[in-house]
Amino acid sequence: MSIPSPEPAPPAALEGFGETGGPDTALITRLAHELWSEIAPVLDAPGLAAPAVAPAVPAVPHGLAGAYPASTPEYAPPVHPATQPAAPAAPGGTDSGAAGASNAHPFGEPRCDAFGRPVASPAPVRLPHQPAPGPESFATPSYYFIREPAVPTPAALPAASALSGPAFDVESVRRDFPALHQQVNGKPLVWLDNAATTHKPQAVIDATSRFYGRDNSNIHRAAHALAARSTDLYEGGREKVRQFLGAADAKEIIFTRGTTEAINLVANTYGQKNIGAGDEILLTRLEHHANIVPWQLLAQRTGALIRVVPINDRGELILEEFVRLFSPRTRIVAVTHVSNALGTINPVESIIAFAHARGVPVLVDGAQSTPHLPINVQALDADFFVFSGHKIFAPTGIGALYGKAALLESLPPWQGGGHMIRDVTFERTIYQHAPEKFEAGTPDIAGVVGLGAAIDYLFKVGIPAIAAYEHALLEYATQALATLPGLRPIGTARHKASVLSFVIPGVPNESIAKHLDQQGIAVRAGHHCAQPAQRHFGLESTVRPSLAFYNTNAEVDALVAALHELPRK
Repeated sequence: MSIPSPEPAPPAALEGFGETGGPDTALITRLAHELWSEIAPVLDAPGLAAPAVAPAVPAVPHGLAGAYPASTPEYAPPVHPATQPAAPAAPGGTDSGAAGASNAHPFGEPRCDAFGRPVASPAPVRLPHQPAPGPESFATPSYYFIREPAVPTPAALPAASALSGPAFDVESVRRDFPALHQQVNGKPLVWLDNAATTHKPQAVIDATSRFYGRDNSNIHRAAHALAARSTDLYEGGREKVRQFLGAADAKEIIFTRGTTEAINLVANTYGQKNIGAGDEILLTRLEHHANIVPWQLLAQRTGALIRVVPINDRGELILEEFVRLFSPRTRIVAVTHVSNALGTINPVESIIAFAHARGVPVLVDGAQSTPHLPINVQALDADFFVFSGHKIFAPTGIGALYGKAALLESLPPWQGGGHMIRDVTFERTIYQHAPEKFEAGTPDIAGVVGLGAAIDYLFKVGIPAIAAYEHALLEYATQALATLPGLRPIGTARHKASVLSFVIPGVPNESIAKHLDQQGIAVRAGHHCAQPAQRHFGLESTVRPSLAFYNTNAEVDALVAALHELPRK
């Protein structure tokens, strides 16, 4: 799997952009219309007719044809947008790609090699109404990240520097992360626990320290200079999150403690208002517990029912089952963008399109996609999107919820207190508009400052370059682990992010993790807060190395060498 030297020609320009560098909204709208026309036969399925009027999703007051929110050059995100996947062929025909689809993956990032150069398109995601080649509706895997060569020997693997190229200087990146340069048990630290949390660049550490050392003040409602500086930093962080997610307006960004609190906020506002006895909440077996338990608590209070989309043995959603489980009583779909336990990238664009055709909103858990993929919530057309700062190299205890403006304005507050009110008497309270309505009390101002600094850092490095580098590293690591006798990979989806879960039969997962720790290698062993996904494979836990853009081939080599030395009975 040697990687060729970079060619002097620059990468081809990405499709899907207008002349200003912002999203090509005409292209996005056209692709959306093509997608609606292709899924029309499914709309006629018994029991799945779309309601004439969406009962619970307020209309967006402004936007493009096809209900896409307005996007203007001044609001264009600094990275390319995710576009809707190309419209699939009608049943019995051949796949036909829409213009601009040939160099972007269905989840929106450019198809490119380790040096950022465009590469050939993989097979498109198959929608449920297309002819099924087998019982799980997917053809024999043709992996995007894993080209499935013969199992290599260690000598056949590329050199440790093979992924370094002009588009991405991993050694320069590593110099920015002080925590990576330490010894653990007398060995250099190899941090492969990035799906749990990531380390912080010096720029984030400095920004947080500088806030406390110079600008510390509560925000808003004060006339002094420090309050003004603190407020500017806080609201500036909101604008950076807007850009990071490609939202239309900073008022659509609500700061939370992280993904878990953001999902709880939606369950306790949208869910409490719109979901009642006998209504259904549609989840998937891939969900983190944070996208299961809040909905269970809501169901217990309201008498609602939870339906679960199953997965196949590669860890991919069975989309026919998603269609079958969708009913006239479905009130919300909550789905992870990337599985934290398996690395599966779900076709959320297709899921959102299907749900919206029936007037049902969708919450996307982006905790594991935001570190690895460019995100544009307008192109996804997500109603809610949540993520955690500590997964994207920012401080712990800070995250954000994106919600469409009309939806947020329709929701009641969740927590009461200062800042979220306009006027209070003992008879009644008048609330602020979003986002303040959902940010009661003193927020984590320093956390927002650190989150903004982390986003600045990601933009500086380049999110498409990060994605390309990580995918090449994932391919290398997958093939390297294949040299280990008896190792069973868990999660082999065709579209996958930087997770490498595995078990070695006969060796306890905790023993593997402890053995690696003695070599300075940090991995996670356990159920990863995703027990339903683990149990599909007959397991209670796995070993989970997980990658970030500061990891290297040499660190993968160290992992594989340590596993070759693992004591076995």
